[in-house]
Amino acid sequence: MSFIGENINLLLNVVLGMIMFGLGLSLKKHDFKVLFDQPRSLAVGLFSQMVLLPILAYFLVSYAPLPVEFKMGLMILSVCPGGITSNLVSYFVKGNVALSVSLTVSNAVLSLITIPLLVNVFLWWLMPDQNSDFIALPIFDTFVAIFLVTLLPAGSGMLVRSVVGKKIMEIQKVINVVLPILLLLVFAIKFLAKEDHGGTSMTAHGIAMLTPYVIAFNVLSMLMGFLIGIPFMLSFKNRITMAIEVGLHNTALGLLIAGQLLHNTEMEKPALVYALYSFAVTFAVSWLLIRFRLHRLKKRGKF
Repeated sequence: MSFIGENINLLLNVVLGMIMFGLGLSLKKHDFKVLFDQPRSLAVGLFSQMVLLPILAYFLVSYAPLPVEFKMGLMILSVCPGGITSNLVSYFVKGNVALSVSLTVSNAVLSLITIPLLVNVFLWWLMPDQNSDFIALPIFDTFVAIFLVTLLPAGSGMLVRSVVGKKIMEIQKVINVVLPILLLLVFAIKFLAKEDHGGTSMTAHGIAMLTPYVIAFNVLSMLMGFLIGIPFMLSFKNRITMAIEVGLHNTALGLLIAGQLLHNTEMEKPALVYALYSFAVTFAVSWLLIRFRLHRLKKRGKF
């Protein structure tokens, strides 16, 4: 356990790379047609992820009585939206999976630029004179790190799919078993282990302090992603997909930025506490939105 703890960042990189490799394995030519067939939905979704999410997080943390490192952790989480898990949730709730995948891929490309720039803006805003030394995220190192754990494995997965063909299902079965185990292992170490063993020394007080804010951020992100599609006359299927894609954040990427690149375990804690609730909250909000729509359709006599 000590050996794993000492190499937790390497394990996190492997897990995140496997997530994106699995995404690449699932990509088909049809998925990229969405970029041209549904440009309005894609543009609205990316605008929500790239612009509105950080603004929402800004207002949330501005009035939150939280330590500055926790605030910074929430801001980091705001620039890590989407991921293969959001594609899975969209599938379960009968959303537009092709749109979800397109948003995930497009966001992965854009994050190479947006994450280094925006995180440094957040650091300048929240921690301008921390210990008399301005903390900065190394832009080039961050660009390389994100590329190596997101775009490179995703591209490798697409290449493997094109070569292997139908046999890809066997590879996906193995990844679907191994990945959840590794991800749970990383989160367990981060939660339970001491800092000198790769953990964050998480306390019950820290969890209680962060819980209302991470849940509020999850819910508000989803509602924002859902409501922004109304004035653009997007279908309910696309709006529920955007709610999931915007509302379900990539905690593994957030941990990489806070822990490995900024070397700050306190900034990792919001992502870890968020991970405790995110799936349950995302499914609950999705279910409520779907039930509300069915209720309205019944009142109108259309269902």
